[in-house]
Amino acid sequence: MALYDWLVFIHIFSAIAGMGPGFAMTFMTRGARTMAELNHAFRLRHRLHRFVMIGGILLLITGIWMGALQPALFQQGWYITSLVLFLVALAFGPLVLAPRSKPVKAMLNEHKGDDIPESYYAHSRTLFFFEHVLNSLFLIIIVLMILKPF
Repeated sequence: MALYDWLVFIHIFSAIAGMGPGFAMTFMTRGARTMAELNHAFRLRHRLHRFVMIGGILLLITGIWMGALQPALFQQGWYITSLVLFLVALAFGPLVLAPRSKPVKAMLNEHKGDDIPESYYAHSRTLFFFEHVLNSLFLIIIVLMILKPF
């Protein structure tokens, strides 16, 4: 197997291992009815986020490395669009998601009792909306990688 083939393999594997959990994370808290369940769901989300981060880093590295091995990729619209969307998605985390997750994390750490406060629902709706936007970006990238439409 050539180096490029290994990079494609790692790239695809990273997409599955990294992006798969990312798509599931927004739905993990839906069934929580108590603070204990909600805290548990957010601990699981935190653990899964590690896979998303590692997979995302490997996707970026292997994607750029494949472009370096085959410079013609930098002339393909689908490749450039995917790369730009991926960089936007990477910036989305610290610039959009982190500020919206802070009130939720603070509420999880400070709330006493087993009832879920009403403020959680407003904050989580906003956070999960932007997570769905991010997931949509990743779906667009996946479609571009598969179809290579332009």
